[in-house]
Amino acid sequence: MPFSPFDRGPFPRQRGRFRLIPVRTLVPNLITLLALCAGLTAIRLALEDKLEWAVAAIVFAALLDGIDGRVARMLKGTSRFGAELDSLADFVNFGVAPALMLYFWGLRELGNLGWIAGLVFAISTGLRLARFNVMVEDPNKPAWAAKFFMGVPAPAGAITVLLPIYVYFLGVPRLPGTASLTFVYTFGIAMLMVSRLPVFSGKRVGKRIAPEMVLPVFVMVVLFFALLISYPWVVLTIGTVCFLASLPFGYLSYRRHERKDAASAGAAAAGAAAQPHAHNEGPTVLPGHGGQAPDSNRRARLN
Repeated sequence: MPFSPFDRGPFPRQRGRFRLIPVRTLVPNLITLLALCAGLTAIRLALEDKLEWAVAAIVFAALLDGIDGRVARMLKGTSRFGAELDSLADFVNFGVAPALMLYFWGLRELGNLGWIAGLVFAISTGLRLARFNVMVEDPNKPAWAAKFFMGVPAPAGAITVLLPIYVYFLGVPRLPGTASLTFVYTFGIAMLMVSRLPVFSGKRVGKRIAPEMVLPVFVMVVLFFALLISYPWVVLTIGTVCFLASLPFGYLSYRRHERKDAASAGAAAAGAAAQPHAHNEGPTVLPGHGGQAPDSNRRARLN
């Protein structure tokens, strides 16, 4: 039989079938892709000077980012692929898009300095996401640390850094120093993102709701979205200011947990050091008792 370069030889001719993927694992990834489409659309809208709709697209992407992880855990559809896709989408949605929006809105008045501010913010978002992916797999992290993020998370950073645009749409005129203030503010939010400042996570909020609170929660959610749609700039401005004001409280709460752990560890160490001492202690022998303890000498005389 003549040799053929296309002959598989000893290898099997039929390729093994791949394992079927459950549909429930695709739903969270579709939500992430939808959020990525919103972020990319925000960049286009910013280029077309439609900043109102660009901000709406970023807010929509942030809302989708807040539910895709919960949907994945609820459907038991978490995967490493989904985690990597979520990080890439977050970098575009909450790093690149807000930086370009701020640049096209006012930072470009500063020339190269404005571009540097946007560049620093986008890079800080990527570094923040990379650090988050590494710290998630830390086995030595205490259980209470899950209540906190290290640094401002990417979605919150994107919503927060757009505060100058919210204030502008509230009717505050753009003064000659507005671009410089925006530069300083953008740089400050970027530093908060890459810092190790403890920030309340909120991931454990809403996992369990008391039966009597179901209807009030429905009303509050509907009220929030109604206010967001009717008065978007007021709601976003107030929300951003409240978030910035909550940062010191997150730090104080984190330090309080650390002090409790340190006190518990110190008490455990003191107990462990005293325990062998207690085992080695025997009856006290005093001189003049024949080498016997007072209690044993007393019992011998009573008998």
